Amino acid sequence: MADLMATWWVWLAAALVLAILEVLAPGFVFLGFAIGAAVMGVILLVAGQSLSIPMILLIFAALSLVAWLVLRRVFELPGGQVKTFDHDIND
Repeated sequence: MADLMATWWVWLAAALVLAILEVLAPGFVFLGFAIGAAVMGVILLVAGQSLSIPMILLIFAALSLVAWLVLRRVFELPGGQVKTFDHDIND
């Protein structure tokens, strides 16, 4: 299992699965994890298997958090407003 976690293609496959989950359940929940897994896969591809499993998981968690915060900043409504609708699309 430890060798599998340090393999770059596993992280890229996980990124793809998480991105598909984001399409099925939108809300930018899985997209931050997908971005973190994709960047982690690229890091492992470049760095090789020189990172330990705890370091890999720490980097993934930090990357996912940063991606989620950036997505939140980019796609949030101004002033913390809630999107409301005054009319029905069928009217």
